[in-house]
Amino acid sequence: MAMNKDTRIAILGASGRMGRALIEGILDAPELTLSAALTRDDDPALGKDAGIWAGRPALGVAIDADFATAIAGCDVLVDFSQPIATLTALERCVAAARPMVIGTTGFDAAQQARVAEAATKIPLCQAANYSIGVNVCLKLLDQAARALGPDYDVEIVEAHHRHKVDAPSGTALAMGRVVAAALGRDLERVAIHGREGRTGARDRQTIGFSSVRGGDVVGDHQVLFLGEGERIEIGHRASSRLNFARGALRAACWLEQRGPGAYDMRDVLGLR
Repeated sequence: MAMNKDTRIAILGASGRMGRALIEGILDAPELTLSAALTRDDDPALGKDAGIWAGRPALGVAIDADFATAIAGCDVLVDFSQPIATLTALERCVAAARPMVIGTTGFDAAQQARVAEAATKIPLCQAANYSIGVNVCLKLLDQAARALGPDYDVEIVEAHHRHKVDAPSGTALAMGRVVAAALGRDLERVAIHGREGRTGARDRQTIGFSSVRGGDVVGDHQVLFLGEGERIEIGHRASSRLNFARGALRAACWLEQRGPGAYDMRDVLGLR
C-alpha cells in the first residue's frame, strides 16, 4: 500500500486486541511511526512499553492516558476503543485539527450524530470493518442485491469471539444496510434479530440477523440470498486481526491528504 513518509500514528485502545495488531502493523511499515499508545486511566497496561505489549521489541513508547499530548503530537489518531472514549478523543481531535480513523462500533443514534458533526470540521474515516476483503464484499453485496431483487430472502449470520460486547457486529449491520439500500428498504424497519417460538411464515421484506459468540473467532460473516431452487452466499472469514489493522493504517494515510468530511473504506479503496 502507498504510504506517506513519516506519518505519525497515535492509537486509542492500544492495550486491546486491535491495538496490538495496529502496533504490529506500524512496526511492519517503515513509513509509519507510532507516536503514542493510549488507553483508559485505570488500565493495567499503563506504563508498559507498547512494543513489548504487542510481542515485539521495545519501542520506547509507553502506553498512557494523556490524550492531549498524544493528539497534539500525531498526524492521525486511529481509534479502536469504546464509544465514550471515542467521543472524548473526537472532541480533542476537532480542537487540534487532527484527522481520525474510527473503528469503534456500538454507537447509539445520539453518539453517531456527534461523530457526523465532527466530520464537518476534520477528515474522519469511520467503518465497521477495515478489512479490504470485507469492503470488497460490501461492493459485491450491493451488486447482488440489485441483480437478484425482492424475490430472494436475505439472512446474515456472523460469529465472533466470546469477548465481543455488541451484537450483531458492526460489520453485519453494515452488510445489512448495503443490502437494504440496494433493495429500497429501511433496515431499521425490516431487520429481524434472532427467532424463537412460533414466528409464523417469513415476511419477504425482512432481513434476518443471527449472532454466534464463542472461543477466539476473529470474525466470520455470511450473507445468504435464498431463492426458490437456489441460494447465493457471499461471505468473509478473518483469521488474523492484522488484516483489519493494515486496512485502518491505509485509511489513516489516505485521510491525511483529505479535507474535512465523512469517509469510509469504500472511499479509501475507490469502490464507490
